[in-house]
Amino acid sequence: MNNRNIDFSMVLALAVHDMKNSLGMLLNSLDELRAQHATNLKDSNSFNTLQYEAERIHNDLVQLLGIYRLGENNLSAHIEEQYLPDFLSDHLARHSPLLEGLGIECSIDAEPINGFFDANLLTGALNNIINNAIRYTKSKIRLSARENEGFLVIRVEDDGKGYPKSMQHTGTLSFKSLDFNTGSTSLGLFFVSAVASLHSEGDRNGCIKLHNGGELGGGVFEIWLP
Repeated sequence: MNNRNIDFSMVLALAVHDMKNSLGMLLNSLDELRAQHATNLKDSNSFNTLQYEAERIHNDLVQLLGIYRLGENNLSAHIEEQYLPDFLSDHLARHSPLLEGLGIECSIDAEPINGFFDANLLTGALNNIINNAIRYTKSKIRLSARENEGFLVIRVEDDGKGYPKSMQHTGTLSFKSLDFNTGSTSLGLFFVSAVASLHSEGDRNGCIKLHNGGELGGGVFEIWLP
């Protein structure tokens, strides 16, 4: 029998990429179905659950690909200038059908400022944060952006119970800090932290901050970019 040198991690990455694309098409179809049958599906818990879980899995696959590329030293930030109010509004638009279906009120409070970051990477990070906020909020989610101490701070808040002490964090997570013996490995948290840290200016690097309180009294997830 001939020996075959198979890079299994590459095989998995290709499979994850295909699944991500298929789920993206499924999510587009779900949005179309919701628009076509708005009256019947408006209060459908089953449809809302289907759309939420499909979005969550899609986000998980995006994270896995990002972490794979990070491990291969093939993930970098391509910095471009973005106008924050427009960026957050465009980003929120993709979540609007699900938010409306779930009866969750979402607001944006962005200073009229420009930021310099990788829009694709930050979109993946924000998808993860918003998806998590949807899961734990009671009825409200708030997105905001401001300048603070020379950093651009993008914040996602909810009016849920907040983060437990074990999840409240400031700085950058290392892969070794993840606990694979529990049901929650915090891969999403690691991914967002890695995206933030890829943004740097001089000796300053991006980071994340998780705490409770804010305008809505629940969980507060902040991305700090230099």
